[in-house]
Amino acid sequence: MLPIRDFRPTRIFPTIMYGIIVVNIAVFVLELYLDSVGYLEWFYENFAVIPYLIVRGENLYTLLTSMFMHGGVAHILFNMLYLHIFGNNVEDSMGHIRFIVFYVVCGLIASFAQIFIDPSSQIPNLGASGAIAGVLGAYLVMYPRERIDALLGYMYVKVPAVLVLLSWFVLQLFSGFLSLGDVSSGGVAFFAHIGGFVAGAILVFVFRKRRREQW
Repeated sequence: MLPIRDFRPTRIFPTIMYGIIVVNIAVFVLELYLDSVGYLEWFYENFAVIPYLIVRGENLYTLLTSMFMHGGVAHILFNMLYLHIFGNNVEDSMGHIRFIVFYVVCGLIASFAQIFIDPSSQIPNLGASGAIAGVLGAYLVMYPRERIDALLGYMYVKVPAVLVLLSWFVLQLFSGFLSLGDVSSGGVAFFAHIGGFVAGAILVFVFRKRRREQW
């Protein structure tokens, strides 16, 4: 089920959300250039998370830089679509500063969740998926009944957010457990998605503003 849009209005312009999208696109354009001149692997090795190095206390800065990197066109398109649909309302509920802190913390927890599964891996991990999963978890907690336009196969449907987001999470869980026996070969970092989603669903209670603050 692929979400297309939601209908919940916001009171503030989602400056941080759009800023994150712009940075991700800019970094992806840089990746395309580096690929054309033969330096993309160097870029991955130096700025993506490599669990083996993180466990040894090396290249810790990659826990942040990896959140703005992507492994292909489909990877960045789907990530930015989900962030664009759900991120504005989460930022609206938290405010700009709280939202960026929330986003980064969810991304860090997502990375550590994947590192925990295979701490000896030397395969670069990259992508905004873990941080965006945190946004999805927060949206589910706050607006489970919000109507979402989505594509289900070739059908266009209107469904509650809880159905879209829980189906996404269950898919990550199922895929993650299926991948446990083959984590060393690379692929999608399902446990980063799971960790980020759970973190977002919990941390939203810390980061969202109280009603009195909002008004």
